Amino acid sequence: MNWDAISFDWNQVRAFMATADEGSLSAAARVLGQTQPTVGRQVARLEDTLGIALFERIGRGLVLTPSGRAVLEHVHKMADAAVNISLVAAGQTQAIEGKVRITASDVFAAYILPPMLQHLRDIAPRLEVDILAANDIRDIQRREADIAIRHVRPAQPELYARLVDEAEAYLYAATSYLKRRGHPKTKADLSQHDFVNFGSSDEMIGYLAPLGIKVTKQNFHLGSNSGVVAWEYVQRGLGIAFMSANVGDTAPGVERLLPDMDPVVFPVWLITHRDLHTSPRIRLIFDTLAGFLSRPPEK
Repeated sequence: MNWDAISFDWNQVRAFMATADEGSLSAAARVLGQTQPTVGRQVARLEDTLGIALFERIGRGLVLTPSGRAVLEHVHKMADAAVNISLVAAGQTQAIEGKVRITASDVFAAYILPPMLQHLRDIAPRLEVDILAANDIRDIQRREADIAIRHVRPAQPELYARLVDEAEAYLYAATSYLKRRGHPKTKADLSQHDFVNFGSSDEMIGYLAPLGIKVTKQNFHLGSNSGVVAWEYVQRGLGIAFMSANVGDTAPGVERLLPDMDPVVFPVWLITHRDLHTSPRIRLIFDTLAGFLSRPPEK
């Protein structure tokens, strides 16, 4: 191994990772307990060391460059590995016990989390994990849950949030539905099809309109406030709906529609209280979740 190739300063990496996760130098400085100029210098030195620009300034904010996003993915893995090494060295994974409450949407809880939960069971068998499958936002501040998986970044400074994925969603329908109603070829064709709504039809119409999909209440004859129930209706051939690609692409008997259509991209944030993030039990699950949700889905 060429050890010279990895001889950068870990403090610089921490400054970069905190700036990327928090969205600004000032926020990163608060998290790290340092001054903003110090964090800025550490990020600049890492850029010099790597010979690439990690951020570009847009107005008053910092936005990751493509190179910065690639580096961030790797340094998150390094941070997760460092935590796992320290846990193993201390013999803590087998000793960590107690209940941890995770809240996520019912779709996430039912279709995406099970492999991670099995892995967690393997490495920390004495943990008790309680999944709160809810589409509403549980209040981490009131400790209704210890960890939340959400699609909106929290504004409260006492919450710690990490962007772990930018997931993609597409339109799907069951093969049985398409055999009965035909394959839509364009967005305009969708106006002649049935949709399954997640929530209210008015909300779905307002959501679809900016995407160039013109539908009315006549297109919505069935729906549910439960994402799992609504997706089951799609799989049973009762209509069309958007679904995350890592769920829809693996569902048997379901086809992705309009493959040339741009996906709907939505962020996946992992959130916990800053005090809880220092707990070995919460940190283990948080970092395990982060690593699991950040990796590409298996084909």
